[in-house]
Parts: sequence; C-alpha cells; structure tokens
Amino acid sequence: MDNCIFCKIAAKQIPTKPVYEDDDVIAFHDINPAAPVHLLIVPKQHVAALSSCDESHAALLGKMMLLAPKLAAEQGCGYASEDGSGSGGFKTLVNTGPDGGQEVYHLHIHVIGGPRPWRGQR
Repeated sequence: MDNCIFCKIAAKQIPTKPVYEDDDVIAFHDINPAAPVHLLIVPKQHVAALSSCDESHAALLGKMMLLAPKLAAEQGCGYASEDGSGSGGFKTLVNTGPDGGQEVYHLHIHVIGGPRPWRGQR
C-alpha cells in the first residue's frame, strides 16, 4: 500500500527503532504510548485488519501472539505465573474497524504494560 505508514516503516522508508524484526514482522515502540511499555507488533505483509484475515494468515497471527509475551518480558513487564499468584503482566490489544478504535488500517497488535498507574485504562 502506497500510503500506509506501517508499510513504510516495514520498508524502512520511515525510520524507527525496532525492538524486534524478522522476515515477517517488525515490533517497535508506539509514538503515542498509553503506558510505560507500549509496543506495536506489525506484519510486514499488508493486511488491513484482523477481520481481513483467513486461514492463510494463521501462522502469521500465531507468530505475532507468541512474540507478544517474549517482547513484554524483555521490556520488563512479563508474566510467568501459572496459578495467578505472580506480579507484573501486560495487555494485548487488536483494534478492528472504526467502532473498534482502529486508526491505522494495517493489522497490528498493541503490547501494553508497566507499573500500575495506567492499569484502569482500557
């Protein structure tokens, strides 16, 4: 897409400091963070929204979701307790469509975490 900001970031036409990058995805800090840790995980392939995905996107979506806890931990807001007794944690969010709060029409996962002052925000 010629006018997609995330396509331009993936193509290195707009600079960013990635926290992770491979052949399929790039992850970087949100420029308007809602919390101390606010990352975006973006596929390099242009997919407009989660609702645009089908079975052919299953591996990509799985990769993105499995990357979220890894990056959260690297940024200091991981969570590893199996019984709910631990501390820390993060939120993952995918906005889809105008009523879902999507502002950039290129699929992306928000990874949001850090100390509690932001905790009540949705």
